[in-house]
Amino acid sequence: MRLLGEGIPFISGIDAPEIGSRAKCLKERKLALIAKGRRKELLAEKGLRVVLSSVDNTPTHRPLINIYRTNGEEIGKKLLRDGFAGTWSPNRRNDWCELR
Repeated sequence: MRLLGEGIPFISGIDAPEIGSRAKCLKERKLALIAKGRRKELLAEKGLRVVLSSVDNTPTHRPLINIYRTNGEEIGKKLLRDGFAGTWSPNRRNDWCELR
């Protein structure tokens, strides 16, 4: 499952730092753990609404979703605004080691 963040499948969405071996540096791993904690807090809220947008083009065809809070706010946008994620596009990857 991948948070789309009200983006358009395969064109735009949200990108979060990677955890573990996919991270390019220690800074990215640390940011990923912080972002994961915040995402976990948001996903623990009651009354969330999940909307399937599409599936990605990987071999596993992960669902691309948007998750809305009870006040209508989209969780991906909240993570972007709060600095726990960046914008994603297929032609550009965020360099979490350089940012912040």
